[in-house]
Amino acid sequence: MLELETAAMGFAAVGSQPRLEVLLALVRAGGKGLTVGEIQERVGQPASTLAHHLRHLADGGLIEQVREGRSVINLAAYERIKELAAYLLKECCLDAEHSGIPQSAVSG
Repeated sequence: MLELETAAMGFAAVGSQPRLEVLLALVRAGGKGLTVGEIQERVGQPASTLAHHLRHLADGGLIEQVREGRSVINLAAYERIKELAAYLLKECCLDAEHSGIPQSAVSG
């Protein structure tokens, strides 16, 4: 399970709309990933801005970058993304029985 500091870095990395758009494009692309040019086509960000966002996502562990010849393939780090979701959801409803909120209202 993730440590608080590691989870915070991951959430911070995706903490802007442009970075979330990039990450979603990579998640949609699946296991083949995308080059920077392909990401640009999908999200419409300038190359210099996109490089900045990719660096943040990589530093946060949300993407992996693999060199293939002259290209860099960007891939969603699915396991880390799953770990971040699990980090939040492990706390789900722990205090609900003490809050006066019926459990059924919290769990859907």
